[in-house]
Amino acid sequence: MRILFLHQNFPGQFKHLAPALARQGHAVTTLTLRKFEQAEWQGVRLAGYEIKRGSTPGMHPWVSDFETKVVRGEACFRAALQLRQQGFVPDLVIAHPGWGESLFVKEVWPHTRLAVYCEFHYHPHGGDVGFDPEFPVKDDGDVCRLRLKNLNNLLHFETADAGLSPTRWQASTFPQPFRSKITVVHDGIDTAALAANPQASLTLTTSAGQRITLTRQDEVITFVNRNLEPYRGYHSFMRALPQMLQRRPKARFVIVGGADVSYGARPEPGHPGGKTWREIYINEVRGRISDADWARVHFVGYLDYAHFITLLQLSTVHVYLTYPFVLSWSLLEAMSVGCAIVASDTAPVREAIRHDETGRMVDFFDTGALTAQVCELLADAPARSRLGASARDFACAHYDLKSICLPQQLAWVSGLLNQ
Repeated sequence: MRILFLHQNFPGQFKHLAPALARQGHAVTTLTLRKFEQAEWQGVRLAGYEIKRGSTPGMHPWVSDFETKVVRGEACFRAALQLRQQGFVPDLVIAHPGWGESLFVKEVWPHTRLAVYCEFHYHPHGGDVGFDPEFPVKDDGDVCRLRLKNLNNLLHFETADAGLSPTRWQASTFPQPFRSKITVVHDGIDTAALAANPQASLTLTTSAGQRITLTRQDEVITFVNRNLEPYRGYHSFMRALPQMLQRRPKARFVIVGGADVSYGARPEPGHPGGKTWREIYINEVRGRISDADWARVHFVGYLDYAHFITLLQLSTVHVYLTYPFVLSWSLLEAMSVGCAIVASDTAPVREAIRHDETGRMVDFFDTGALTAQVCELLADAPARSRLGASARDFACAHYDLKSICLPQQLAWVSGLLNQ
C-alpha cells in the first residue's frame, strides 16, 4: 500500500511508525517542511513543501493563528498536487493536523482515507486555560479566540476518517462524535534501550561555564522542560528550590531546557523580573539563596538525547510538573530508566503516575509539598528503589514500544487499510 505522512517536523510522533510500515513493505512517503539532505530516511521517501507567504499584517488577532494554518495547508496542498501529477495516489494519509498541513488533502485525493494524530483540543475550562491563577484571563474575548483556535480541529473532523491519541485524557478533550473515531495508543518508549545504568556518568557545562561530572553516587535532582516556562511547572519548581537547597546541603539541581516558550505566552514586554520566564523566576528566588547554595544549581540548556538519557539514569529524584496538557515523553523516559519521580497531580500525568506506587504526586502549586516529597525521597533509598522499579515495570507493561505500542499502531493502520 501507499502511505503518506504529513508532519511539518517529520518524523515527530511518527518516528517509529513510519519506518515500521516501510519495513512491512509499504511504499511510505512524507511531505514535510523540514529540510533533509538525503532523499530517504529509514525506508521513507522524503518530499518537501515550501511556504510561499507569511502572515497578513494587521490580521485580527482572533484569526491570526488560523491564518498561519491555512498558509501551511495551502503549501502542502500545492505540493500534494505535484505528487498527484506524478501519478502518486496514496491509500492512506496519516497526518499531524496541528499546523494545518492536512486541511486540504481530501481536495487532492478525495477517496483516500485520512487519519489524524489527536494531540489536544482546547477548552475554556478544565484544561490548561484558566488552570493557573497567577495568569488570569485579561481579555473577556479570549474565550472567543479559543473557540477559533479550534477551527483547525473542527475542519479536520469533517474529512478525517480516524484519529490516534497518545493518552486517554488527551483523547477525551475532543468532542463527540469525532471522539468515537479516536484510538488511544501512545507513541511508545523503547524500554529495552532506556534502562537503568548504575555506571552512568555525565560531564556537563553549566550556564556559568563550570564543568561538573555527576555519577550515581551524587545526590542529583533533575528537572526537564523543552523550554523553561509555567506550562511545565518551572515557576513552582523554582519557588521550592530555596527550601530544597537548605534541607539538602549536598544535593545538586540540574535544570534542562531553553529560555524560549513552547506552549504558553511569553512574558509581557517590560516585565520587572526579566525578559524570559527562566530569568524571571531566577530573579524571584535568587535573593533567598546563598552564593554557596546557588553554586549547586546548574542550568545546562538543551542536551542531546544521549546525554539527556544518561542524566535521567543518574538522577536521584526526577521532578515532572505540568498544566493539564499534552503528556511529555520525558516523564515516560524517566519511568523507563527507573527514576524515583515526584510529579504534579494533574491530567494526564495520573495515567502514568500512581501515588506511592509509580511515583509521588503533589499539588501543582504546593511548593511546600513538592519540597517535602523530594527531600523525603532523597533521604529514603529503599523508597526510591521501590518507586523506580515500579515505575519501570509500569512503563514496560503499558508504554513499551516493541511489545505494546508499535504493534497496536500497526494494527490500527492495518485496519484502516483494510476498510
